[in-house]
Amino acid sequence: MDKLFGTDGVRGTANQYPMTADMALRIGAAVGQYFRRDTSSAVHRVVIGKDTRLSGYMFENALTAGLTSTGMNVLLLGPVPTPAVGLLTRSMRADLGVMISASHNPAQDNGIKFFGPDGFKLSDQVENEIEALVVEGVTPAAAVEIGRAKRIDDGRFRYIERIKTSFPRQLRLDGLKVVIDCANGAAYRVAPEVLWELGATVIPVGVAPDGANINEGCGSTKPQSAAEAVVAHGADVGICLDGDADRVILIDETGKVGDGDQFMALMAQRWAAQGVLAQNTLVATVMSNLGLENFLKDQGLHLERTAVGDRYVVERMREKGFNLGGEQSGHIVMTDHATTGDGLMAGLQFLAALVTSGDKASALLHRFDPVPQLLKNVRFAAGQAPLENAAVKAAITASEQALSGKGRLLIRKSGTEPLVRVMAEHEDSTVMQEAVDHVVDAVSDAVSTG
Repeated sequence: MDKLFGTDGVRGTANQYPMTADMALRIGAAVGQYFRRDTSSAVHRVVIGKDTRLSGYMFENALTAGLTSTGMNVLLLGPVPTPAVGLLTRSMRADLGVMISASHNPAQDNGIKFFGPDGFKLSDQVENEIEALVVEGVTPAAAVEIGRAKRIDDGRFRYIERIKTSFPRQLRLDGLKVVIDCANGAAYRVAPEVLWELGATVIPVGVAPDGANINEGCGSTKPQSAAEAVVAHGADVGICLDGDADRVILIDETGKVGDGDQFMALMAQRWAAQGVLAQNTLVATVMSNLGLENFLKDQGLHLERTAVGDRYVVERMREKGFNLGGEQSGHIVMTDHATTGDGLMAGLQFLAALVTSGDKASALLHRFDPVPQLLKNVRFAAGQAPLENAAVKAAITASEQALSGKGRLLIRKSGTEPLVRVMAEHEDSTVMQEAVDHVVDAVSDAVSTG
């Protein structure tokens, strides 16, 4: 069996390995047995949330069957953002939280993410142990110990009330016109409701899910429609979430898109000035722009880099006691308020800055001039390992030498798709382009020749 877990749980095309109903049942049984090892509690429970994909029904039922077969009681939340699952796992004293979502991926994909009883995502070690149980098989509970399943109708309201506590109580959003793009995903109800309750004039985009249109022409990976809505309505800001609402991309009043790096620079600067940025350090991944690193240095602040994936950002934050981190793609983690990336919460923090500073969104979203950066992807087939090819290794070495001193090259395999990602930064965009193309051509040749 191929490896199940990637950088963010299990993910793939619905009804194809590993995202089949049978595999979801086996995973549910395995994770149920793993978290029932603690025999000190008479009651074992798991909360399950999902986004709006059609296949979510299938995986919800399969996981429920697997979990209840091992004696777990299942609480079904229905469509809620991923951060809501992390929150409710902890607040409902559950042993485990499960989110059924493929985040920003298209509707035909789906995935399964897990949260421990503390509301944080599972470590690599725990995932490896669960994967071993999937292979070995588990012993089902006795008939009298089979778990029950119950639907929880107020999960989204609990999340709404919790997320509003992250917004300064003395502030309101009266007079602000906000475009909110929910990607036809998990936050299609909660996000507009939160903004309206805080006083904003809300212009919703991507709030009509039909099971097949999640992330389709909308959301954080396709913010063009939201940008057009900002300009058309004369809005102050646009907030674009992805399918499970754990990431955010912001749009200023002119329709210009600002990425996670600019937002993190803003929050690090503000929190440092307020004396609440732990150890004057921001945690980001290797994908964040060199311009962010240079900006922080100028501010007397520090940048810690991790592997790609918000889970690794959170692990570093917990390990060293930092409280602000995230990814260029828009995962923003604020551990004073949440256990994982929360796009809506990050959006609220930006709105608070907008209200208190009196500045326009365009000023807040331009903290630094980014160093030119180029990212290209090369798709490969199952079983191929293009990064092991000698010609590819030689091309990588040559490109690293070309960028040395004034830039950097980053080559990695995606943890969620069969892609090789080739990213470079350099002050000279021509040098950068040549370095990336040299590696991409070598990888493409290796893939085509098998």
